[in-house]
Amino acid sequence: MNYQLDEIDKKILDFLVENTRMPFTEIAKQMDVSAGTIHVRVKKMEDAGIILGSSLTIDYGKLDYHFTAFIGILLTKSNRTQDVLKELAEIPNVIEASVISGKYNIFCKVRAKNTEDAKRIIYQIDDIQDVMRTESMISMEEYLSDKNRLIKAISI
Repeated sequence: MNYQLDEIDKKILDFLVENTRMPFTEIAKQMDVSAGTIHVRVKKMEDAGIILGSSLTIDYGKLDYHFTAFIGILLTKSNRTQDVLKELAEIPNVIEASVISGKYNIFCKVRAKNTEDAKRIIYQIDDIQDVMRTESMISMEEYLSDKNRLIKAISI
């Protein structure tokens, strides 16, 4: 299903991107439409797969997870990619994982408390069957992390 966003949908998304917990009644009030209109529009965007639930932004640093690393994973066999992804999903510190082209088969983002914790996680990844090797890159500073950034720039 190819759902076409209109101005009202875009405006609703703008409100929800700014505050995923904003009540539909408040959005309706600010847009001068009924809350039912907002509900119906959001439901249609959910059914079309444009809105995939809602999420919170967590400041892991405030929870003592100050260490961020990106890990390139090279596999012995490409046909094991899906199995390795499933095993990575079992490691809670792996917060993102992508199948990529280039030097590695998989690239992931890891959050850890410190270097010792990161070493434990990397060894855990290394122990996954058919992981030939990993290469770790330590993040010195996260400058930009906003999964909803693009929707703000999309114009109708």
